[in-house]
Amino acid sequence: MLLYIIRHGDPIFAPESLTERGKLQVAAVAKRLARYGVDKIYTSPMNRARQTAKPTCDLLNRDAEILPWVSEETAWKYFTCNDGQGATTWCFRTENSCVELRSPEIEKLGKEWYKAEYFRNKGVKAEEGYKYLRAESDAFLASLGYEHDPASSRYKIVRHNEDRVAVFCHQGLGLSWLGVLLDIPMPITWTAFDISHSDLTVIHFADHPSGYTVPMMLTLSNDSHLYAEGLPTRYQNTIEF
Repeated sequence: MLLYIIRHGDPIFAPESLTERGKLQVAAVAKRLARYGVDKIYTSPMNRARQTAKPTCDLLNRDAEILPWVSEETAWKYFTCNDGQGATTWCFRTENSCVELRSPEIEKLGKEWYKAEYFRNKGVKAEEGYKYLRAESDAFLASLGYEHDPASSRYKIVRHNEDRVAVFCHQGLGLSWLGVLLDIPMPITWTAFDISHSDLTVIHFADHPSGYTVPMMLTLSNDSHLYAEGLPTRYQNTIEF
């Protein structure tokens, strides 16, 4: 199975929609997905994600199923804190979070990273959020034929699956989900990974004679569909490469 995780296109937050650039981006990603085909399409209930999924649905003549738990509101509920100036922000986007989230304390906790004092001190619901995403992700993957084995950080193959599955979601949720999906502590995915507008992250669930599989990331935040259409390949609209 191939799992495509796609971030929404360049957004307008009020009213929630896509910019003109975002509309071009999602048309490009739809052409890319339609070229090889997608068997199942899922989307966050948020408007910017649904608008991103729509061109793909139209080209493939498929409906998208809503997955409430991949909404950005899910991650925002659990993984935010006060920025020290009265505003709410991601716990991984504060002034010193890059250093604090890779502290010896958090590194030592390993898979129980969410028990760190850092999160309690900032009022971050890290443990609750991790366990919620773990349960939802495991149930979703089980519906696709892969049963998570937490003891070995693998997935038991309970049903052969060659589908290509697309999930249209968001940055904060996507980075958090990658930690769960790949059994990597979220502080690592939050500080070392990122995903830009309309980009594809592709995870391969390969068959294996043992009956187990370890999901492998084939590409992270890939924007070749933008390059193919002659659109700007700017990370977060800032860095061009």
